[in-house]
Amino acid sequence: MTGVLLAGGKSRRMGQDKRWLEVGGRPLLHRVLSVLEGLFQEILIVVAEPLPELEGTAHRVITDLIPDRATLGGLYTGLSCAHGQRIFAVGCDMPFLSRKAIAHMAADPQADVVMAELATGLQPLHAVYSKSCLPHMERMVKAGRLTVQDLARASGLSVRIVPARDLRSIDPEGLSFMNVNTPADVEFARKLLASRDFHEPDER
Repeated sequence: MTGVLLAGGKSRRMGQDKRWLEVGGRPLLHRVLSVLEGLFQEILIVVAEPLPELEGTAHRVITDLIPDRATLGGLYTGLSCAHGQRIFAVGCDMPFLSRKAIAHMAADPQADVVMAELATGLQPLHAVYSKSCLPHMERMVKAGRLTVQDLARASGLSVRIVPARDLRSIDPEGLSFMNVNTPADVEFARKLLASRDFHEPDER
């Protein structure tokens, strides 16, 4: 399995490039990358346009094969370029990733799609996709249907939906799935990490 980090860089709601915002003493992008590096031999970083700051990185940096197609375009790019038959995909703005939660999501070797279903719905990032998804993604792009969750209903794919209750023993607060989109989100993440009583998900 290949780890895929989507680092598109639009950051419209943040007002600045959130990839380099420091949370817990490290830029968000590097914080997420360090978790993937502990799990996957191959890691791809998918960006919307070339990113000079990543020149010289140990991982392949790939520009979207299909531009301006949001998360679906990034997933398509990562899946197309991965050497592995399956990818585990996350966003660069997820500061509380848990290796245990990722391992749980990636445990089924047969599923083409593995998504968690939380109170807010299906989670298209922090999810697994196989190369069998590529033809479906291509059809979705051509039809202008960019909702990644539609893959969970695609015919011919083996889909596993992980309910929130299955993750509670690993990540009781669901922090692994939290992303930061606004300055308020970043401030919350910083305060949580600075809290004396807070422990990282993998330290529990």
